Amino acid sequence: MKKLEQLKKELEKYINNEKAKFLPKFFQAYPGGYGEGDRFLGIQVPNQRKVAKKFRDLTFEEVEKLLHSEYHEHRLTAIFILIHKFKENPEKVVEIYLRNIDKINNWDLVDSSAPHILGQYLENKDRNILYEFAKSKNLWKQRIAIISTHYFIKQNDFNDAINIAEILVNHKHDLIHKAVGWTLRKIGDKNKELELQFLKKHHKVMPRTMLRYAIEKFPEEERKNLLKGVFQEKGVQK
Repeated sequence: MKKLEQLKKELEKYINNEKAKFLPKFFQAYPGGYGEGDRFLGIQVPNQRKVAKKFRDLTFEEVEKLLHSEYHEHRLTAIFILIHKFKENPEKVVEIYLRNIDKINNWDLVDSSAPHILGQYLENKDRNILYEFAKSKNLWKQRIAIISTHYFIKQNDFNDAINIAEILVNHKHDLIHKAVGWTLRKIGDKNKELELQFLKKHHKVMPRTMLRYAIEKFPEEERKNLLKGVFQEKGVQK
């Protein structure tokens, strides 16, 4: 594990103590927060990416050990290395990812990994695992489910994104509201009519934050009307 210790020492060069004090609040690592118990070194993401690229030849065993670190930045760096290794051995990367899914335990860890690892892997495969995650009671699995579909959306493949958004549309947590809204916005960038169909169907029950994220890029007047339930394209008010 000598190489792993070298990686950790390399990361230590970028520690920022002020940032280390700020990050637990930002990621709600305080008692009762969604990131409760997490620890931070205070290393900026670009520096983690730089170190991950330098140490991308770490063995899978070493990467998995890094994923078990108590430090958030270690786990995120491990994710970046797994993404580097995906082309080399996608099956092994996904095996490690799923075996350590409990370590993908904050929104940035999910968002940095889900499309590039699980989403990319499932492009031409059975996607039932995403529905299992969406229907689970685990916040991070649910976010992984919806964020993984961003890879499909890039390929103009919207069905799973829409279906999983429908599963999560009444979710209680703000982090899911934002994730679903963001996903709908990405769908709208490719197919606005499809996004509008979803909004017409669900706007009365979907959380306000979800709706606001979904229509963030719409023209101001249209955005205001949609917040009132007015769909201008067909002159329909619901």
